Amino acid sequence: MDIGIDGRIDGGATVNAGGVQNDTLRSARFRLEREAHWRQLDELVTRAEKGSAAALGYDEVRNLASGYRQAMNSLSVARDISLDRALIAYLESLCARAYLVVYAPQESLGGLISRLLSQGIPQAVRRSALPLFIGFLALILGAVAGYRLYQNDPGWFYTLVPPEMADQRTPDASTDYLRSTIYGNEGHDSDRLAAFSAYLFSHNTTIVILIFTLGVFVSVPSFVLTFYNGLILGAFFAMFARKGLGYDVLAWLSIHGVTELAAIAIACAGGARLGLAVLLPGVRTRKEALRHQAHDAVKLAILAGLMLVAAAFIEGFLRQLVQDPTWRLVIGWGMGVFWLGWLLMGGRQSKVSREAVR
Repeated sequence: MDIGIDGRIDGGATVNAGGVQNDTLRSARFRLEREAHWRQLDELVTRAEKGSAAALGYDEVRNLASGYRQAMNSLSVARDISLDRALIAYLESLCARAYLVVYAPQESLGGLISRLLSQGIPQAVRRSALPLFIGFLALILGAVAGYRLYQNDPGWFYTLVPPEMADQRTPDASTDYLRSTIYGNEGHDSDRLAAFSAYLFSHNTTIVILIFTLGVFVSVPSFVLTFYNGLILGAFFAMFARKGLGYDVLAWLSIHGVTELAAIAIACAGGARLGLAVLLPGVRTRKEALRHQAHDAVKLAILAGLMLVAAAFIEGFLRQLVQDPTWRLVIGWGMGVFWLGWLLMGGRQSKVSREAVR
């Protein structure tokens, strides 16, 4: 009995050892036949990862594509015949790296920014008609309400406008003083103007971030905050207009306000897209709708940030340097035409391109 058992055990061990040896030989033969191609592909992938696929020559790119197909075929065969795990892991890693080089978009940071500016942002704006309507409506309604409230009772100015923003420009100030804040010589010192520009940019950026981020709460906080900015604008304009300085303050506000106020409304539109995704998700779940709307919402936020950079420069420098009201109007509304033209025309395919796509 013992001899029989030992014999069976010994025989099984011999069979197992032979099977392992055969598998090892089969893996070694499989590797030997194809290893040169894998090494060539590994070298090309490594070079592309360090630079880009554009750095490879025509023949190298062709070899890269064919090597990737061969590696995928080798991986499929290795899995089917159950070769050793180390070899399969190596081929999986090599194929994954080659896939990224062959199929993943090869775009530099500059190219990405260029595509965002030329196509992404303008297209996102044109897809956001309702949110933009909400943003500009909140601003306009606030401005009209602020103007009417001041006309009925100038005391509303102290309720609506923060003291640090008023800076002695109050209903009690004389007409001459108010005119001096529009045309007065503010020193034109470059350091002071730079500091003033930085402060304005920081302040406006904080407002825009709040408006955008609060939009996720069903858009209401964004609408209210944008409406409040309109109230301040309307009260300020009414105060100067009552002193006979309506045209002057319109030009003073236009040179930077066309860009700055549009940025605030656009930020509100971005927040409204998030809020509408939560409020009206449609056939999607709220999480999916929010993720879907976030793509365009973020582009609107980026646009608002770019416009604030331009507005801060204009407000901190050009508004102080350009004293003529006509030129202030030309610069301000000229910037508005520039933004409008870019956002309406940017990223549109030509007729030839559309026919080619079809």
